[in-house]
Amino acid sequence: MATNRVVLIVVDALRFDTACSHMGYMQHLVESGVAARYQVRSEVPALSRPLYETILTGTPPIVHGINSNRTVRLSTQQSLFHLAKSSGKKTAAAAYHWVSELYNSAPFNVMEDRIQLDTGLPIENGLFYFEDHYPDSHLFAEASWLLEQKEPDFLYIHPMNVDDDGHKFTADSKEYRNRVLSVDALLSVFLPLCKERGYDVIVTADHGMTADGNHGGNTAEDRHVPLFVLSDKVAAAVSDELVSQLEIAPLVCRLLEIEPSEAMVPLTLEGCR
Repeated sequence: MATNRVVLIVVDALRFDTACSHMGYMQHLVESGVAARYQVRSEVPALSRPLYETILTGTPPIVHGINSNRTVRLSTQQSLFHLAKSSGKKTAAAAYHWVSELYNSAPFNVMEDRIQLDTGLPIENGLFYFEDHYPDSHLFAEASWLLEQKEPDFLYIHPMNVDDDGHKFTADSKEYRNRVLSVDALLSVFLPLCKERGYDVIVTADHGMTADGNHGGNTAEDRHVPLFVLSDKVAAAVSDELVSQLEIAPLVCRLLEIEPSEAMVPLTLEGCR
């Protein structure tokens, strides 16, 4: 049953090749004809804060102006939160505090801004963490609470532990690969809850991670990330095309059945119905 509601999950620093080799549950959904899988090429610089803004507004850094992780200010663009809210839909997020700084309040006050519920802000219901090692398991528990208690039309979820272990141990480490396995296990519990409630689900990443334990450059390891889509509006198949990260925001708009912003690129994603 389609309800025009979307859960967007951005697994920080999840490389495309590691997602394909270590996310057994997600691959099961692909092989079972439930999910579509694409390879996305992120914008550059392949850094977190600029790419959060790119994913959520559909605009590149040259347009949105968030060019580094040190740029701390509210977005000047129409984000998916703004667009959903102006269309009468409810918004929510369980995410890193930089997301709050982009769309709700900047700079983030750790004593006041961690829990933001029933606000008139673009993210109406937000649970924000501010330490990179904050457990992904806790974050998905909070997302489940938002799903059940607030019933948002658009829910954004952003776990950080893959990125944290990548920086500590590099992408060429058992710790990084095992953390990807752990996120996959969390998704195997959480995604069925989303589907039971009629949500379409997108799982992707902002950027990748290198064997040096960093990201920001122009290599495939820095830039190539997965895109899994669970929706009746997208054909369940494996696509060989390399997809622009700019297409994620208009894809969410298509699934929510709201108008994209004028700054977004046209949606040309293979398999969209």
